[in-house]
Amino acid sequence: MNNKILLIGVTSVISIALDQFTKYLATKHLMMHDPISWWNDFFVLTYSINHGAFLGLGNNLPEGVRNLIFSGLVGIFLIGFSIYAVRDKHMNKLQNLACGLVLSGGFSNLYDRITNNGGVVDFMNMGIGSLRTGIFNVADMAIMAGVFMLVIYSYKTDDKK
Repeated sequence: MNNKILLIGVTSVISIALDQFTKYLATKHLMMHDPISWWNDFFVLTYSINHGAFLGLGNNLPEGVRNLIFSGLVGIFLIGFSIYAVRDKHMNKLQNLACGLVLSGGFSNLYDRITNNGGVVDFMNMGIGSLRTGIFNVADMAIMAGVFMLVIYSYKTDDKK
C-alpha cells in the first residue's frame, strides 16, 4: 500500500510541477506574442486560455454551468478516483503510474481553473495542414497517456482471460 501511494504521489508531483512550469513559461513567453512554429507548422506554440474541457469542448456553455461541470464535478470525480486508485488492491505498478498521470493532469488543470478565472492555459498544437489537434498542455498529455495506458492494460488482461 505504501509503495502504491508513493508511486502515485511521486508521479503526480512530478507531472503537476512540469505542467505548471510549462504553463508559467507559456504565459511569460507566448502571451501577447506571435505563435512559434517548427517543421512547417507541424508543431506550434501559441498561448490560449481554454474555458472548456479537453480541446475546448463545452467552451460555449454559460459560465455557471461550465464552473459547475469543469470545477465542481471534475473535483468530485478526482477525489473519488483518488480514493479508488489508492484503495484498489489489484492494480499493478503500471496501472498505479497511469492513475498518477490521470490524477495529476486533472488536478493541475483544476488548479488552473480555480486560480485563473475558470480558464486553463493551453499552448501546444500539432498537425499537418488543416488536420490539426486542438491547443493542449502537458496536463492534457498526462491525462491522455494515463487513460491510454489503462485502456491498453485492460485489453491485455481481457486477452489473458
